[in-house]
Amino acid sequence: MRMLGLDMGERRIGIAISDPDGRVATPLKVLDAHVIYEPGPLRRLIEDYEVELIVVGLPLSLDGREGPQAKRVRELGARLATQIATPIEFFDERLSSTEAKRVMTEAGVSDKAKRGSIDMVAASVFLQSYLDLQRTRGEGEGL
Repeated sequence: MRMLGLDMGERRIGIAISDPDGRVATPLKVLDAHVIYEPGPLRRLIEDYEVELIVVGLPLSLDGREGPQAKRVRELGARLATQIATPIEFFDERLSSTEAKRVMTEAGVSDKAKRGSIDMVAASVFLQSYLDLQRTRGEGEGL
């Protein structure tokens, strides 16, 4: 099952995509946050990649609580759900941006280049965590 990961920032939405088997997440692109209100570009991605599930990163606090940012993301996700037919799930995105910055720094990406792509890399970080968790759960069910 192919999945789309969305890292919903206030100005940008980072997007990552899984492979058709739902095993590997890859950064895809960054869109302006207004696509929540005019989801045409997002719909095209969903159709072009035959996405079956959207995983929205939920910015929980370090202690696991939902604060104002998580509430905003849940509201945006609910709005998006009224505009597209693809199911949406929320998934903990704690520290995904920090991990994305670390990975990009290790890869030698300049600070200027990071600004334009950090959101999609962060989306791929938490989408990969989601995929790994689903695969672990699936393997455990067969035991």
